[in-house]
Amino acid sequence: MKMRKLGNSGLMVAPLCFGGNVFGWTADEATSFRLLDALTEAGFNFIDTADVYSKWAPGNKGGESETILGKWLRQSGKRTQIVLATKAGSEMAPDKKGLSKAYIRRAVEDSLRRLQTDSIDLYQSHYDDPQTPVEETMEAFAGLLQAGKVRAIGASNFTPERLEESLAASKRHGWPPYTVLQPHYNLCERENYETRFEPICAREGLGVIPYFSLASGFLTGKYRSKEDAAGRARGKFVEKYMDERGFRILGALEEVARERGAKPAQVAIAWLLARPSVTAPIASATTLEQLRELLAATELRLDAAAIERLNAASA
Repeated sequence: MKMRKLGNSGLMVAPLCFGGNVFGWTADEATSFRLLDALTEAGFNFIDTADVYSKWAPGNKGGESETILGKWLRQSGKRTQIVLATKAGSEMAPDKKGLSKAYIRRAVEDSLRRLQTDSIDLYQSHYDDPQTPVEETMEAFAGLLQAGKVRAIGASNFTPERLEESLAASKRHGWPPYTVLQPHYNLCERENYETRFEPICAREGLGVIPYFSLASGFLTGKYRSKEDAAGRARGKFVEKYMDERGFRILGALEEVARERGAKPAQVAIAWLLARPSVTAPIASATTLEQLRELLAATELRLDAAAIERLNAASA
């Protein structure tokens, strides 16, 4: 497996990023530990989480994913083998949200404590904060970088305009810029990234780590009807894809997968990896079998004809 440069961050990462949103939600602590052990034993090193994961689960308050990951890092002794990414800015409580300088300084200390580490490799703005000037946010991140609390910074869920403003503010003041973008991008969700963000990423040399790489599980092929989605943890996210275009994409995925002796999810990941701007798609697993399938997807090479078939189906 060949490691990839994560934009201009200076970080070298595996071509798949494990999504830590499942820790403390659909994967309990023991399962999470098994997944993390298997991930690193296979030579993969990139894990993404967020302070707010998994606040949405009944009984949770946020911080569960970072806490589980921190325990594993401490017990396994593998912190130096991992490129650790987390995010701040989502609402943890009415007085704990946003990208103000004061809150970022508070949030990073909370994350460092939960993760049981002295520094975060990639620290990201989870959501934009329109109430805070981009200068204030970028100055706060510059302080964290200078203090060694984080090694690189990134953004997720921004508009192209606010991303451009943030990059321009960093240049103007001589502060380190965002070097990574975490966009919503997959075979079902193409237009926004490809037309509005990809040109910025190419021009600025940003590393790209798409989330919802499998469209919340729709691209695995396991959701064929609203009945399939009912009662499932991600069910509410996939119903919007159940239309003529969605099933056309699934048909093309299954065709290509059959020809290559692969699974639809593996082809969906391989399609992302074939996109020149994409560094490492983010994907989650809750079983070792799912994890093995995801990791094997990084070895799948699609030829131009297969990519064009998928592009046409998802146009």
